[in-house]
Amino acid sequence: KGAKSTAERCGLDVSRTQVSRAAKLLDEALETWRNRPLDQIEYRILDARYEKVRVAGSVRDCAVLIAIGIQPGGHRSVLGVSVSLSEAEVHWRDFLQSLKKRGMHGMILVVSDAHEGLKAARKAILPNVPWQRCQFHLMQNAMQYIPKLEMRKQVAQDLRNVFNAGDLNDANDKLNRFVELYKD
Repeated sequence: KGAKSTAERCGLDVSRTQVSRAAKLLDEALETWRNRPLDQIEYRILDARYEKVRVAGSVRDCAVLIAIGIQPGGHRSVLGVSVSLSEAEVHWRDFLQSLKKRGMHGMILVVSDAHEGLKAARKAILPNVPWQRCQFHLMQNAMQYIPKLEMRKQVAQDLRNVFNAGDLNDANDKLNRFVELYKD
């Protein structure tokens, strides 16, 4: 039945042996990627997303911890991924330690949300690396304080103007105007 449906869908017959062999090769390639050595990563973005995963016979939401490195030229690459039961400190700590064991060093800045588990692990594993809250999460949190729905679009645009300022002085000027405009 499986071969017939594969032939109908893909136009070729695939045996169980071929599927097993392909799965084994994919597992080996993933393991090689997962354990590849890392080098200097100046900027790192840390985040998590939740996916449904089968655990002990039932489906539950699990955290997929992700580290993205940004090279000096701006190229981004996924440094590592780990599936955990949650974003608790212990899971983030293990994940960050695994990246360090693979040779990651030279960080100038870490960007992430302010999740308590991540924050505690970051302080424990990367105590001397400055941290910045990511713009997306900052924007999401800011929107929760807008008293009227019809104001959200303008406030969001004004806040994006601060983020997109050409230099630090321009950003400070725009931020001061933003605070003055919306302080009430």
